[in-house]
Amino acid sequence: MTLLQVVVALMAAFIGMVALGPVYIGLLRRLGFGKRIRSDGPEGHLGKAGTPTMGGMLIVTVVLFGAMALRIEDAATLTPMLTLMGVGILGAIDDFVNVRTGVGMRGRWKLVWQTAVAILAGYYIQRHFNITAINIPGLGEVVIGPILFVAFVAFVIVGTSNAVNLTDGEDGLAGGVLIFSFVAYLLISLVPIPGVKLAQPNLAILCALIIGALMGFLWFNVHPAQIIMGDSGSLGLGATLAVVATVNGQLPLLAIIGIVFVAVIMSVVLQVLSYRLRGRRIFRMAPLHHHFELVGWAEEKITLRFWIVAALAAVLGVSVFLLGTGGAS
Repeated sequence: MTLLQVVVALMAAFIGMVALGPVYIGLLRRLGFGKRIRSDGPEGHLGKAGTPTMGGMLIVTVVLFGAMALRIEDAATLTPMLTLMGVGILGAIDDFVNVRTGVGMRGRWKLVWQTAVAILAGYYIQRHFNITAINIPGLGEVVIGPILFVAFVAFVIVGTSNAVNLTDGEDGLAGGVLIFSFVAYLLISLVPIPGVKLAQPNLAILCALIIGALMGFLWFNVHPAQIIMGDSGSLGLGATLAVVATVNGQLPLLAIIGIVFVAVIMSVVLQVLSYRLRGRRIFRMAPLHHHFELVGWAEEKITLRFWIVAALAAVLGVSVFLLGTGGAS
């Protein structure tokens, strides 16, 4: 029955996005919610100025209404849903400020909001599930205590949220990579680990809603994009991905499953450190996808190649999970 529910949730979210997309895009155009493009980015992106942004709010709305309609709210899904809503609202405000002023919210205020939501999510998960250890692939469970657990979870949630936000720099890029990551955790949610965790069908259904909504969003977001995800989607979905990984007990595995996001955020970190310490840049432009764009790769080629890497990472991550639990035998 769960598999049928997963399929129904995915299809319903996809159909809802495709049906509502044109109406939502038209509304954003009438309200003047066009993206302002930074002048220090790739020149090829200047033509995207005025493309409706804040597409992530439609994703958030479809997912949350779908979850309520399917009545899947439980301990495993409540925190991801509240995270999606809480950080999604932050992103929507940032998108609104960007549209009106040309610059988003101050980074420090976004970080404070993200950190507050992340700490609350980590605290709730730790208290409800009484988790004091993290499951590291190849090493098993490593006990770190409740305080360090909450701190580690909060750090990863904030980092993943910002990494997905940085990845949302090409048409269809972040949406496609997120789909493969959530597919991996959907599959993990369906696999019980004897003595460690039960299967989490409701969490799998929530992942299916997100995947379906992202597929519907890509219907309009692939190059040339009719709508841009914006911070309302990238920040919220990134944080939600990390929370789903935490509830699954497979947070460290996110380093494999989300390798594209890791590579993107590390390219920015390395670029900044190199410039400050050596006065030289490693990449032509950071984040990483902009480097490849300046090297000469077409935008569609960058997106598809990153999708391929994300798909392979998802397969590898699920394989590591199954091997570590004996689920592949």
